[in-house]
Amino acid sequence: MSDITDKITQEYDASQIQVLEGLEAVRMRPGMYIGSTSSSGLHHLVYEIVDNSIDEALAGYCDHIRVTIEPGDIICVSDNGRGIPVDIQEQTGKPALEVVYTVLHAGGKFGGGGYKVSGGLHGVGASVVNALSERLEVEGHKDGKIHQMKFSRGEITQGLKIIGETDRTGTTVRFKPDPEMFEDTVYDYDTLHRRMREQAFLNAGLRISTCDKRGEEEKLDEMCYAGGIREFVTYINRNKEALYEGVIYMSGEKNDSMAEIAMQYNSSYNEIIVSFANNIHTPEGGMHETGFKTALTRVLNAYGKKAGILKEGESISGEDCREGLTAVISVKLTNPQFEGQTKAKLGNSEIRTLVDGILQTKLSEFLEENPAVGRGILEKALTASRAREAARKARESVRRKTVLESGQMPDKLQDCNERDPALCELYIVEGDSAAGSAIQGRDSRFQAILSMWGKMLNVEKARADKIYGNDKLYPLVLGLGAGIGEEFNIDKLRYHKIIIMADADVDGAHIRTLLLTFFFRYMRPLVEKGYVYSAVPPLYKLTRGKTQRVAYSDTERDKISAEMRGDNPNVKVDINRFKGLGEMDPHELWETTMDPEKRTLRRITLADAVAADEIFTILMGEDVEPRKEWIERNAKYALNLDY
Repeated sequence: MSDITDKITQEYDASQIQVLEGLEAVRMRPGMYIGSTSSSGLHHLVYEIVDNSIDEALAGYCDHIRVTIEPGDIICVSDNGRGIPVDIQEQTGKPALEVVYTVLHAGGKFGGGGYKVSGGLHGVGASVVNALSERLEVEGHKDGKIHQMKFSRGEITQGLKIIGETDRTGTTVRFKPDPEMFEDTVYDYDTLHRRMREQAFLNAGLRISTCDKRGEEEKLDEMCYAGGIREFVTYINRNKEALYEGVIYMSGEKNDSMAEIAMQYNSSYNEIIVSFANNIHTPEGGMHETGFKTALTRVLNAYGKKAGILKEGESISGEDCREGLTAVISVKLTNPQFEGQTKAKLGNSEIRTLVDGILQTKLSEFLEENPAVGRGILEKALTASRAREAARKARESVRRKTVLESGQMPDKLQDCNERDPALCELYIVEGDSAAGSAIQGRDSRFQAILSMWGKMLNVEKARADKIYGNDKLYPLVLGLGAGIGEEFNIDKLRYHKIIIMADADVDGAHIRTLLLTFFFRYMRPLVEKGYVYSAVPPLYKLTRGKTQRVAYSDTERDKISAEMRGDNPNVKVDINRFKGLGEMDPHELWETTMDPEKRTLRRITLADAVAADEIFTILMGEDVEPRKEWIERNAKYALNLDY
């Protein structure tokens, strides 16, 4: 052992130390700067460039931003701001444009000089995009001239030069992501459009255009919302029944910070709080959300007691106060303290005080002036509180009657031998026949099977008290072992892969949607952590003599059929459509759907909580008309399915 240690010590010298020049660090570790090199990282490049234009809008110099996907998945972002500076930067002796696009942590966002408020905290956005682009060019319209500079993978390919005259100001950035850096370089228009719509809501009066020129027909969307985040709340609630007319709006400032809040209650049982700091979405919340939640609970309880709605000694919890609430919180401050480069959580303690104070003063005033609205909100919170108490009693009743007290597992669960959750998989299978094949075909060391039967409860239309004791959902709650709703504790989860295995037909899709609705509403951390998957069973079995193969799509079916015929196109290949998982014998199910070496799994992700809430509300909610419109709009994608 000592010989090995000595050898390692001797070899670790100055020659082992690497110094990365310029933007090499970005290309070596791109995930450190954009989160990942998957689709989310690819789209993050666009957001970084758009953030620069948004900063111009925040400073009052830009009122139109245009984002275009050009053929070849080239992105073009243009604005009518002041134009990127092109004069010499004193520290480096180089043009400012060159410095911004080639030097990390360079920009007008430090010290509050160039921008009082900015989303680009680290000053790495433009240079990171440049480093991760196969090619990038910048044009600055400034002082009557068009200044242009070109780059490739962070290196200068054309120095700064004047290419023409102009009568406007602004900046245009055109870039093509580097396929050496990304798993896929195809942009999704809907993803970009959704993000740009969000930015238009957050910046009242700013016009943002999105355009997709890749198809035969050009897509163009223009967005401008004079009502700002008020309209954002109305948009989120558009498929829900509001408890009252209009949106409650509050705002305030202190020193260099400002905050605005828009909120409206609806008849659903779910809360949506979307927060932003300097136009950057903070999905993990932070001090602004904490201040909002604390003050909301305090204000509603105080109002309830003053109005005689709450009895002496009676109070409502924070979660009950937020049932059916949709709120957008937007704060802007000079020196935001984000946690991590992806800016998921805001840490400025002073913003908590600001938001708390705004609600304490302005929401109290609103409730006093609008007693009917106040009473409606309090009555909904009280109903939620009573339902929570009913859920507690139901939970205790279930504990007494079921295996919860003994620690045994439900009858429908065939557990695995492994006890490390990180190594365990739970297959949720519909129907006894399919479950029987799965149990026989699985690897019992790490694969558990839970059999479900029939259509389960639609939790979009039910509170938690209806779930306890439900003969279809509660075995799942018991099997996962982490509780539900406010009691959910992901540390107690028994499986880190939860795989929904349903038939590839309409009934199977319905079962998947019901389960995903349940996970999203009552076990959301499962989805946020990436623990939920959908199995992809084959659609066809092809047979030629003793040779058998399976296909997962019509295209793959045709390709395999041609391969099996080979040089003899008249040979017969039998093609059978699987009617369901129950048709497969244990060996087939293992080979096609359960073997980790061969199977295909789709991970269910939560890229956008607002979009996810919208889909579940449309598909599983009470209102029929939005569901009908959604089906009509998306029917074209199902025309080739053989149900």
